[in-house]
Amino acid sequence: MKAPASCDNMSDVRVEIDALDRELVALLARRLGYVGRAAEIKHMHDMPAFIPARVEEVIANVRRLAESNNADPEFFEALWRTLVGMSIAYEQKLMDQNRVQADRITSTGND
Repeated sequence: MKAPASCDNMSDVRVEIDALDRELVALLARRLGYVGRAAEIKHMHDMPAFIPARVEEVIANVRRLAESNNADPEFFEALWRTLVGMSIAYEQKLMDQNRVQADRITSTGND
């Protein structure tokens, strides 16, 4: 992987960005697996998908990580708020599906 300053032209920059995109997608796919597991656990324990205190904890952590990497914390906060919002929506979708399945099993068992 080249350092940004070592890229001599747009082709070099694009190659590096494409490589990073592949890594980011793989990491985000792993993260989504944990989000799915969180949905299962939250469903089992009757917890909501959206827990405001946890969202703010995640955002504060990301801002600190950005600062420690000499990156703009505002940029990363905005990006993570989108990521977390989409993660919560995904959790809610999975939890709703689990509820529907549980309701079907319950209603089938009562026939």
